[in-house]
This record gives sequence, structure tokens and C-alpha cells, in this order.
Amino acid sequence: MSRTIVRMITAVLEAQGLVKRYGDAVALDGVDLTVRVGESLAIMGASGSGKTTLLHCLAGIVVPDGGRVTLATANGRLDMGSISDEERSELRRTTFGFVFQQGLLIPELTAVENVSLPMLLAGASRREAERQASAGLASLGLEGLDHRRLGQLSGGQAQRVAIARAQVMAPAVVFADEPTGALDSRTSMEVLDALIASTTGRGRTLVVVTHESAVARRCDRTVHLSDGCLTGVDEHRSAS
Repeated sequence: MSRTIVRMITAVLEAQGLVKRYGDAVALDGVDLTVRVGESLAIMGASGSGKTTLLHCLAGIVVPDGGRVTLATANGRLDMGSISDEERSELRRTTFGFVFQQGLLIPELTAVENVSLPMLLAGASRREAERQASAGLASLGLEGLDHRRLGQLSGGQAQRVAIARAQVMAPAVVFADEPTGALDSRTSMEVLDALIASTTGRGRTLVVVTHESAVARRCDRTVHLSDGCLTGVDEHRSAS
């Protein structure tokens, strides 16, 4: 399944009436949310508020029990609940990128090998994959560190490698789940600035889950969750 994202429209993702339960626990309770093309959106809430579940539903990792998520494509809006697991997996490989709190890099691989891995899995040649991976690392201030392994990188450097890997396939939307949670405050802001510049700075959309107000304020917009419900929206600045 190959789908081209339409970037001229207002909403790249729309969630309508999302409900998700885990046993008797309600993680999402009728959430409506529009994610705009080219914006940085923070999802903020306390632990257990449902923010990671919301991100997983938006990204097609989790299928909600009720409601739906639609994605803008060249063929109109795609109901992500109507496609197969394999098709959702392809979207996660090509249309979506992911950055997690611990990076989830492979320690046995070098920085450039970690970043090039998604391209290799998509069938690119090793030479082309590593060329693009090296360029991505350089754009994030990691020029000359291509052949270092995880143990030879600082926490901030490793998270920039994770950012480069998330974007090597030029995804339309990058999802980041507590991407600065394991970093000190100064490094957190440096990494966040790099993440925003390399996503919305290139016309892509960024969705960040965080419990840190300093992180949320760097984004264009913040939505607040509590007990699975959307409780408020803050507009920090207009999305580009």
C-alpha cells in the first residue's frame, strides 16, 4: 500500500470520539482531536491520563474500541480502523516516524547503521541508505559521529540519532513519546529544538507526548488530558 499525504489541507489526522479500555480501566473516553499539517502539537497530562494511548491510536499502533482516526491521503481521508494490520504497519514504516524516551537504538550498531536501518528494510541499497543516514546525522549536528556506537555517545547525541532514524524515510508525521524524559534540562531543550527544527521546520507534523510544561510551551499547541478526557487546549503560536 503506497499512499501520498496531501499537505495542502488543514488536518493531517482527525480523531473522533475515541474510546479505549483496558479491562475496567478507561484510557480514552470520547476524545476528539484534529492534528494540523505542519504543526507541533504537545499532548500533556499526568501519568495515567491517557496521553500515550492517544498517541498510539493516532499512529495506528492501537485500534480504539470506539470512534475512529482518519489520515489525509491523496485519495481522501483514510479510516485507519478499516485497514489491515499489515497496512497499518506499512504506514508506520513510511508515513509515520517515532522517537521514544529511551531512543530504542540498537547498541551493537553504529549511529549511521541505526539511522539507515529503516531504509534497508524498505529495500534501499546499503550505500544509498548510509549516504542519506549520514546526511541526516550531519543536519542534526552529529557530523563525524557516524561510526560511533551507543556507548560512545552522550544521552543528547543518542537521542539525536533516534531523531535522525525517525526521519530518514521523510515521514509526514513524527510521533515523540517523552523524547526528553531521560535528559537533563539543558540537553532536553537542545534535543527538543533539534526535533522541532527537523520536523515542522521542514513542513512535517510533530506530535509530542510530555508531562513537562517547558516542553509543551515550545510547541505550537498543547492539548491537556485528564482521566482519558480532553480538558483544554492552549494555542502558543500559529502553526507554520
